[in-house]
Parts: sequence; C-alpha cells; structure tokens
Amino acid sequence: MRVGICGLGTVGSGLFNIFQNGADEIARKTTTTPQLVQVGCRRDHPDCDLTTTNVTRDIFDVARNQEVDILVELIGGTDVAKDLVLEAISNGKHIVTANKALIALHGDEVFAAADSKGVSVRYEASIAGGIPVVKAIREGLAGNRINRLAGIINGTSNFILSEMSRPGSNRSFEDVLKEAQALGYAEADPTFDVEGIDAAHKLTILASIAFGVPLNFPAMYTEGISQITSADIEFARELGYRIRHLGIARRLTDGVELRVHPALVKNDQMLAQVDGVMNAVMVGGDAAGPTMYYGAGAGAGPTASAVMADIIDLARANLQVPNLGFTAMSDVPVVDISSIRSSYYLRLGVHDRPGVMAHVSSILGNHDVSIEALIQKDARVSAAQIVIVTNEVPESDLDTAIAELESLDDLTSSISRIRVADF
Repeated sequence: MRVGICGLGTVGSGLFNIFQNGADEIARKTTTTPQLVQVGCRRDHPDCDLTTTNVTRDIFDVARNQEVDILVELIGGTDVAKDLVLEAISNGKHIVTANKALIALHGDEVFAAADSKGVSVRYEASIAGGIPVVKAIREGLAGNRINRLAGIINGTSNFILSEMSRPGSNRSFEDVLKEAQALGYAEADPTFDVEGIDAAHKLTILASIAFGVPLNFPAMYTEGISQITSADIEFARELGYRIRHLGIARRLTDGVELRVHPALVKNDQMLAQVDGVMNAVMVGGDAAGPTMYYGAGAGAGPTASAVMADIIDLARANLQVPNLGFTAMSDVPVVDISSIRSSYYLRLGVHDRPGVMAHVSSILGNHDVSIEALIQKDARVSAAQIVIVTNEVPESDLDTAIAELESLDDLTSSISRIRVADF
C-alpha cells in the first residue's frame, strides 16, 4: 500500500517521522508494509528530512498520482479538503483524514463517493487525537447497543476550565484564554474551541457511529464556555461539582439527544478528574456497560499515531467495514434541546431585601421546579448572589420559569444557567 500525505503541518510532520523512524515496527504489524511515496505541501517542515522524498507543491498531484493507493488528508478546512478527497476517491484511492469538520459537514457525500468506487474512508484521528475511540465503538463494542456517549473532546476548553478551577486561582476566562494562546493550546481566533464548534463536529461523528443515525451537525445544540465566571467555578466547588465542557449524546425512544455545553459534574465522577488538555470519552453499552477512553486529544504524536493506525488497517486489507460502521442509516430525529430533562445550576444576582427568596421559590414552584441545594451570599451592599441547584425538569419548563424570574424587579443581573450532568 503506497501512501501520499497532503499537508505537512503539526500532524503531517508527525506522521512523516513515524514513516521515517518506525518502519520496522510497522512492518511487524502487517504483511503489506505501507510505503510513503509522495508528500504534497506548500512549504517544507523543519522537523522533516525530505531529501529522498518526492515532494509536490500542488496537493492535487497526490490525488492524481497513480503510484498512490492511500491519500492522507491533513490540510484542514472543508472546501479545498473536500475537493481533494473527492478527486482522490474518483481516482480509486482510499482516504485517511484527521479532519473532523470535513466528516461532520460533508461525510455523507464523501462516503457515498467512496462506496461508489469501492474504497474506504478512515477518520480515527479526527476525534480525540490518540484515543482510539472510533475503533472502540465500531469494533470493540460492535456487539453492543450503544445508549449514550459523554465526553470531554476539546482540549482547549478543558485546559481553560481546569485552570479556572484550581483552588484559590480565582482566574477569569479571559485571563486563562490568553495563557492558553501563549502555550499554543488555543488559536489566535479561539472561537471554534471555546464556543463548542470543534466539539460539536466530533460529537456529530461519534453519535453517527454509535447510534447508526445520519451525520446531522446542524441539529446539534452547541454552547461554549465564554460565559463561565470564576464565581460559577467557586459555587460549583462549594456544591461538590466541577464544571466541564461536555459533548453528550443519548438514545431516546423518540430520537436522539445531541448537545455540547458546559455542565456540572460531581467531583467523584471520572469525567470530573480529567484535567488540562486531556480528552476522555465515556460510552454506555447494553452488554459491556460503561467504558471510558482517556488520553491526549491533540498534538503531533497522538494524532499521527491515530492516522498511522488507519493506514495499517487499510494495509491489512480490512476494507469490508462500512465507513460509519453500519450499512443502513435510520432516519432518527434529533430532539430539540427544549425537551431534554436535566438538573440545573442557576445563579441569580438580586437585591438584598425581604421577600426576594420567597418570590424566586414561588415562581420555580409554579413551574414544578424544586430546589435541591441553595447558597445565598452577600456580594455587595444591598445586593446578594443566590445559587440554586434544581431537581430534574424539562428544559422547556425551566425556560418559562427563567423568563418569569427575569421579569422581577428584584434581579440585578441576568440569570446564569448551567446544566448538571449525572453519569
């Protein structure tokens, strides 16, 4: 199996060096050792010795090269990447990619093209870096009916929340984001990471693999972490929780839930212990029960490791597995976020005067929202902070209650809401 790499950035250079330095190890694992025959890149990478490598500055040369059996797409983005992949498929090449946006947004088109040409598309590296969660669901848990997924699948957001959560840090989102950018964990424009778009791309793919449903990124509920404050972090700690940015997918009787948002997770649960830029995915199957997959979610080594695993799979001629792990997509609706049931953390800034708590309690009670935990603290003269953890209620009921609460003259600021995730 002859391989062409398109893109020689962080992941591409990592993969190139695996080819250069790990040939003996790769040869032990397959009878058809993959050979790197061409690299397409706009510029050389300082960590790669390309002296003996066929290099082209036009990545489409790789898609047209009859010497290439597997095209590895590592350029990122969607438009050019889609054109490159589709041209390579039309020329009978298998595809390996780390591009989660390409699969989440255009996967159906790419898979259909691959099916028509009898080639495979592999994308383990598009989710959670070096964690083999795609293979775990498609292969290791193939005998299970998967009922739910929950995970920390964006290292940038997890790093920010972890740093904000360090005891006594009292650091703001903006402060930690600057540190993340200085360390290279966050881009100059961090929107995709901190607003949940990157995690939503990944969850779209995971849910399709797990539940056998179409790729449906537009139906995903997506919420980022930019509104989380140090006060929320401290109140959560006092209540026995940590705030984590989660992707959650659940199979329901009338559809599936697909949502990415901050959530309160109890301190003693495994996902609460995942710190820094690490990723973790919890999978619930009917036979195996809950399993968890943890490791580095990005970086040259971990992601290139996942790319090479896909290449080795193809070299082993394991081509009979459908691209999403199933043959027939079921037309399952994605339920609207308003119909989910959850417990909630609410933080209200109020005037410190008699009767305020009674007004709040009465409105919540009128909408069948019970108070499970309560913290009330003075924030400044004549004002206070009320923090409430509710019972599990439909989101639509809480929406109505919050709308009524925000009409009160007693409030000094808008209400902060974070869902509670219980595993």
